Amino acid sequence: MRGEAVLRVAGETLVLRPSFAALVAAEEELGPLFALVERAAEGRLALGEMVGLFWHCLRDRPAALTRDTLGDAVTAQGLTRAMAPLKMLIGQILAGR
Repeated sequence: MRGEAVLRVAGETLVLRPSFAALVAAEEELGPLFALVERAAEGRLALGEMVGLFWHCLRDRPAALTRDTLGDAVTAQGLTRAMAPLKMLIGQILAGR
């Protein structure tokens, strides 16, 4: 579906959706979205920022999932695999729906 990306964590498929509420929560924690996008474009986006954006954009977050578990999963699968959902989220932030 347009506007959504998937991320695999512990064999489970999680859906990331950059809704208005999710982006406002991410911005409150991570700072302005335009600055986040600029850091990502320059290769300066920190792992914690990426996981934070993913965390806030999780749709139907499993009750047992913690932010640390999400971060461990992103680290375990490697940044290359995490780039696809990150690119989709950034694209949606810039282009809208």
